[in-house]
Amino acid sequence: LKEENAILKSKISKLQILSETQADKMRKLEKKLEENKIKEEKEAQDLEAMVQHVEQNLQLMTKRAAKAENSAAKLRQENAQLQAELRNSRLEQQALRAGQAGLAAAKQNAEVALQLLLQVTTSSRASLRQLLSGAESLQLIADLLKSIDRISEVSEDGQ
Repeated sequence: LKEENAILKSKISKLQILSETQADKMRKLEKKLEENKIKEEKEAQDLEAMVQHVEQNLQLMTKRAAKAENSAAKLRQENAQLQAELRNSRLEQQALRAGQAGLAAAKQNAEVALQLLLQVTTSSRASLRQLLSGAESLQLIADLLKSIDRISEVSEDGQ
């Protein structure tokens, strides 16, 4: 009976040690779980801040694109006006050639109109390049937002 009692005491002692070990593991796992929750919350906050920043940038880019479009429309209108002036100047130049009167003045007017047209054309091209750059930036931001949405969906599915 003493032997059996000693064996049982030994088993109880081993079970107590095992129980304490498992309790320690459980505490460590609970602590790790809490740390992971805090980390995930911080990552979610960081992601939300990044999304807000991207949205603000998108709004800014949209405003800039609209402004560039307005500018491009004005430049197209000015370009059309200058082309009409150029046509008129050329017609005037032809009339003056036919009459041989005031040829130098007509050439000068045509040259001025041509220079103005070239300036507007150059300016229009630069504005169009800027508009295209803005559109590309908007597309990049839209793609980024799509990927953030996908990341959010994957994170929600993973939880």
